[in-house]
Amino acid sequence: MNSRSQAAAILTAVLRDGRSLTAALADTFANIADHSERAFVQALSYGVVRHYFRLDGLLSQLLPTPLKAKDSDIKALLLMGLYQLDHMRVKPHAAVSETVAATGHKPWARSLVNAVLRRYQREGAAVQAASLHDKQVQLNHPNWLIERLEQDWPTHTQAILHANDAQAPMFLRVNRLKISRDDYLALLLASGMTARPVTLCDTAIELDAALPVERLPGFDEGLVSVQDAAAQLAAPLLELAPGQQVLDLCAAPGGKTAAMLEREPGLASLLALDIDDQRLQRVRTTLDRLGLHAELLGADACLPENWANGRRFDRILLDAPCSGLGVIRRHPDIKLLRRADDIENLVALQGRILDAVWSLLVPGGLLLYATCSIAKAENEQQIAAFLGRTPDATEHAIDDDWGQPRPHGRQILTGDHGMDGFFYARLRKTA
Repeated sequence: MNSRSQAAAILTAVLRDGRSLTAALADTFANIADHSERAFVQALSYGVVRHYFRLDGLLSQLLPTPLKAKDSDIKALLLMGLYQLDHMRVKPHAAVSETVAATGHKPWARSLVNAVLRRYQREGAAVQAASLHDKQVQLNHPNWLIERLEQDWPTHTQAILHANDAQAPMFLRVNRLKISRDDYLALLLASGMTARPVTLCDTAIELDAALPVERLPGFDEGLVSVQDAAAQLAAPLLELAPGQQVLDLCAAPGGKTAAMLEREPGLASLLALDIDDQRLQRVRTTLDRLGLHAELLGADACLPENWANGRRFDRILLDAPCSGLGVIRRHPDIKLLRRADDIENLVALQGRILDAVWSLLVPGGLLLYATCSIAKAENEQQIAAFLGRTPDATEHAIDDDWGQPRPHGRQILTGDHGMDGFFYARLRKTA
């Protein structure tokens, strides 16, 4: 199977079967040893998913009749061909001929793929113009998401849409238990990599160019982790101190768990809980690499009566399950897999978790509510509703230079200071 056939299989898994792009890539990479081939397959797969609505608009103008569902693999190849012609440094004749060759399992499709891509080479400008009558094609997002952004952030919609379609920068979190940020910057420079400190977060570094983690000096020794700067803000917001009992809810894959332990090694305990046992293993892998320890537990955050056993906590981080609308640039398949009614279901789940775990917080304790979403219903409106029904909860304001203050909490919109879209709100339990 050539590279384009492998990428087509990944895209079919996403477009037809609803699998996440990350999972589909991981399965395919298990069978690809060559790093350059992996990079090409990943670039093709991410590129098509990132630009899906524009590419699909072009394809609808080029196909004489829509393809049948059983031929979604051929559709994937056609989208890949268009993406190569418009966005990649692949020679046009190679883009066409190699994509045609990848139809070998369906000989009838060879002439169709060849004709469509050749026509686009001849008539590209006219085809592009004809496709732009559709708002989804113009803005490269599903209509429901465009409408939500226009409702929640009318003056920021265009900037958010543009940020969603850009490639995210690569940020690192320095493990200051092992090295200072300045010293790690010097290590990067000595290794021929350029980077800069992030002024809004004292552990964050932004690389000038993304690279495999294997090339990062000291990665295996736990000197650094890959984590967006917005996610790194969680640990300092918790006001951690020695002797505290900390609960990290919905903890996988463990970046914030590790960041808390790195920031305050004197914690009395940290319990990291996640409902997915398989994802919880990623937390263990992360902690082992960094030389850190936490208690891990697979359990449902909505049912603390099944696992809390009377324990109470000074600090709780609720990294709530959310729509992920703030991290589309890192996970472009969110545009394809998320649905409008998912938001309502997620809001209900977030509320249930908040209500369930509030009793685990000691009087005077602090709960940090976090999402990687920019939907107001999941964020400021969620906190407003919780405060309205919880008499012993007050908001502990976040006074900082990042994001923007909201009626409740503080919101980072995608691309602000180069960061992912994130929301934070701090809640204090009154005595």
